[in-house]
Amino acid sequence: MKGFLLTLVASAIAFVALLFLLPDDMIAMTGDIPPQLAVGAFIGLVNAVVRPIVKLLSLPITLMTLGLFSFVINAGMLLLVAWVSHELFDVPMSVGGFPADGFSLDAIVAALVGSIAISVVSTVVGLVIHD
Repeated sequence: MKGFLLTLVASAIAFVALLFLLPDDMIAMTGDIPPQLAVGAFIGLVNAVVRPIVKLLSLPITLMTLGLFSFVINAGMLLLVAWVSHELFDVPMSVGGFPADGFSLDAIVAALVGSIAISVVSTVVGLVIHD
């Protein structure tokens, strides 16, 4: 339970930091801090629940690519969160123009850069906040 909450908090902090670090054409979200924290918590929930299942199912591909496929998984999770927050929560969040402008190469590149940035920031946050 403690590990789950740590993953949730680290991912939420990493997402809010990511909004300030990356330019708006890559990851953009309008609004105040509470919706950003809510989407950050949702990213944490997705990273704690959905991502381990997807990583387990894609284990052969991850092993063949020596772990680089995990960045693709993280990018997919970021695009999933952008779509869900836009459709279900009515929070205007976009990753490279996705979902408002549709799925394009810009969305894929922005999601990959965002997933690398989230991985780095959440690792740093996880080192600072430990059990």
